[in-house]
Amino acid sequence: MEKVVLSAEQREGKGKGPARRLRQKGLIPAVVYGRKGEPKHLALDPATLLKAIENPHKFNTLLTLKVAGGESYVLFKDYQVDPVSRRLLHADFLEVALDKPVLVKVPVVTTGRAEGVAAGGILSVSTHEVTVEALPDRIPVQIEVDVTPIKIGHSLHVSELKSPEGSKIRYATDYVVAYVAVPEKEEVVAPTAVAGAVDLILDRLSG
Repeated sequence: MEKVVLSAEQREGKGKGPARRLRQKGLIPAVVYGRKGEPKHLALDPATLLKAIENPHKFNTLLTLKVAGGESYVLFKDYQVDPVSRRLLHADFLEVALDKPVLVKVPVVTTGRAEGVAAGGILSVSTHEVTVEALPDRIPVQIEVDVTPIKIGHSLHVSELKSPEGSKIRYATDYVVAYVAVPEKEEVVAPTAVAGAVDLILDRLSG
């Protein structure tokens, strides 16, 4: 995985006042939750952060955080945006170790054409991301799900998915990822029934 560096600086003060002053300077407050010790309160350029995760891994990008000459590895954990302008207001990170696996959400991407769809069924994907355990630098970009074998009325469960090399899909219950539903039958009115209804209407009008 290509090294992605994100620079930040230590910040003093907490609360709305200091945060407002940071944003006036084009920065946002950030917190790094470490594996040990107290959280670190930082300030960083939101544009730099957004550019750093502008790659296929997106939120699962392993970031090398540089602060005052020191480096640590972090994952983007959470964020807050302005409800009107949609500008980034705050960011949270989780410090990780390269030799310790982490649990992250990875998007699900379907491939193939289900047998049930070819037979007239409707494919529904009920799960759009799964929990994956992997080392921080081995997190897969996505989990590919081949839906080809699914027939009408059948489903594919999370236990049937193949974990990418170096990772494991984790789940507590064997939930459904995708299924092919039986198409709804359209109500067809028989021609004789239509003709009979027309004759009845004409009889009433002529009477």
